[in-house]
Amino acid sequence: MEQLTLMDDGIRLSAVLERPGTAPSPLVIVLHGFTSSKDRPHTLAACRAMREAGFATLRFDLYGHGGSGGAFRDHTLHKWISNTLSVLHAAEKMDFVTEIWLSGHSQGGLTAALVGGMAPDLVRGLILRAPAFMIPRSAREGSLLGFRFDPLRIPDKVDVIKGLTLSGDYIRVAQTVHAEEAMDRFPGPVLILQGDQDDLVPPAEARASATRYRCGHLAMIPGETHHFDRFPAQMEALIRDWLAQQKNADDPGNP
Repeated sequence: MEQLTLMDDGIRLSAVLERPGTAPSPLVIVLHGFTSSKDRPHTLAACRAMREAGFATLRFDLYGHGGSGGAFRDHTLHKWISNTLSVLHAAEKMDFVTEIWLSGHSQGGLTAALVGGMAPDLVRGLILRAPAFMIPRSAREGSLLGFRFDPLRIPDKVDVIKGLTLSGDYIRVAQTVHAEEAMDRFPGPVLILQGDQDDLVPPAEARASATRYRCGHLAMIPGETHHFDRFPAQMEALIRDWLAQQKNADDPGNP
């Protein structure tokens, strides 16, 4: 395990790099979700499964979260996209990396998908856990985490869960994002994991996005919640087995 400090436009990003061994390998950049961090148990479990499949992992705290710089109130999808692109370019310079994948949970899953659509030439594939594709649409309709507002008259601030406050700019940015375009632009393999008991991201969102992606695969976990805390071993097995299949498919030595 290697603790790293990466930078994005003057913002410090706290990151952890872990490798399955010393040989060259693919790398997965892992994004957490809204109000979360790189060290949540379900994120650690997902990373462990990736390494068991032979992939290095680089998990990091995004703007306004965990050990990274910036205030939570000021974070937006644009800032998370910028963070992810900076980490992606840093990963390109790591001499052991053979290819780069992106993974994310919830809002981090949305961000990973958006960056994948922006940089399909740099990103081999996506592993998305309960990706919150509905955030931009909800912002355009005047809804955020149960808070209702006039979408044409954005409030200066929005009080969200856990006593946290967001700037109105979060909504303004989200309203301009169109995740469908990112899905259409990404040609690589995509694994979407979703719990059918998720009360934050509707399972229908996962079904629709898996169908929209050219190479999308949906793994619906019965009884699982948004945070994959009921059946983590099942989530790990799905990630590990799917990534191992992708790796073997790329091996010219396999029939």
